[in-house]
Amino acid sequence: MAADFPSRLVRAADTRSAPRLLFVVNNPAFFLSHRLPLALGARDAGFDVHVATMDGASVAQITACGLRHHVIPMSRSGKNPVQEIHTIYALWRLYRRLRPSVVHAVTIKPVLYGGIAARLAGVPAFVAAVSGLGFVFTRSGQGFNFVRAAAIALYRLALGHPNSRVIFQNTDDRDLLSDAGVVRPEQVVLVRGSGVDLDRFQVTPEPEGAPVAIMAARLLHDKGVREFVAAAKASAGHPTGLRWVLAGSPDPGNPASVSQDEFVRWQREGVVECLGERSDIAELYNASHIVVLPSYREGLPKSLVEAAACGRAVVTTDVPGCRDAIEVGVTGLLVATRDMAGLAAAVQRLAGDPVLRQRFGAAGRQLAEREFDIHKIVRIHLDIYTSLCR
Repeated sequence: MAADFPSRLVRAADTRSAPRLLFVVNNPAFFLSHRLPLALGARDAGFDVHVATMDGASVAQITACGLRHHVIPMSRSGKNPVQEIHTIYALWRLYRRLRPSVVHAVTIKPVLYGGIAARLAGVPAFVAAVSGLGFVFTRSGQGFNFVRAAAIALYRLALGHPNSRVIFQNTDDRDLLSDAGVVRPEQVVLVRGSGVDLDRFQVTPEPEGAPVAIMAARLLHDKGVREFVAAAKASAGHPTGLRWVLAGSPDPGNPASVSQDEFVRWQREGVVECLGERSDIAELYNASHIVVLPSYREGLPKSLVEAAACGRAVVTTDVPGCRDAIEVGVTGLLVATRDMAGLAAAVQRLAGDPVLRQRFGAAGRQLAEREFDIHKIVRIHLDIYTSLCR
């Protein structure tokens, strides 16, 4: 992919004279799946690229790509204030040592803690990727919400850097933080998702046989995985022979994860075909007919971007991020959150109408080529980095 990007900067004789870009991401596996093309594109445009994440098995893959990696202590729960302060301090120390020209923070904790540390350390430029606002903003209820108010205060502090850009993946998140006075209009950039490699995720004809509805996601409650299983149970005996397939596994370190016992029970019941953790998503989508994501809130889900690239019809929920990933009635259908019956009905409708399903899929591929091409996404980010370095 590197050869596709013209150099935006004069290539430095060595990395000491190149502008230094530091990615801060919590999970090294997430960096590989969602931000590696940006890092490689920036490196080939003349940046000295570094990556800071938690430790983990995927770190070796990051360094194998020729990127310099730094381990940052970062807990997943956030329940110990001492650990959280230690993370901010570790980021501050890393910034002071590396002296990056630009820090690009991705996901909630890196944005909050990385933004605060960047202001304290005097980092010249800061980019925050708001890929969803988290469970605090999915909660419903009336009256004063102290947790949400505290989160907004932290965002205001973290995103107050004078030379910064805040990248939103959907308009709901953008408007929420704009209306709260967290971001300035000149900071805001809207980029629809993390992009997709259109050469890797290609359209193939639908397979013969009974229609397959697939959900590929982390098995978290707020991804709607229980609704997916309930809809599968409600669809048992459908005349098309509709099959429901779940690709993903429990995440024991995440409080929103389904339990291992629940996952084993689903496997034993056999209503849903549970594949476990998979990396061959393009192949799984090509072997399916309908892609399903009944999530409660997203930034802009990569699974639906990849579904569009593969030319597969989508059923998802009418929530921020998910509705931004489709064109309603053109590439897919929307249902209400936590609505098992509505989800089952929408999937059954597409299962029984191959003409509509295939028309949605063809329009999805056009959407992916127009909006989600990874080359376009990388170019947008290179423009952001370069403008901040001037």
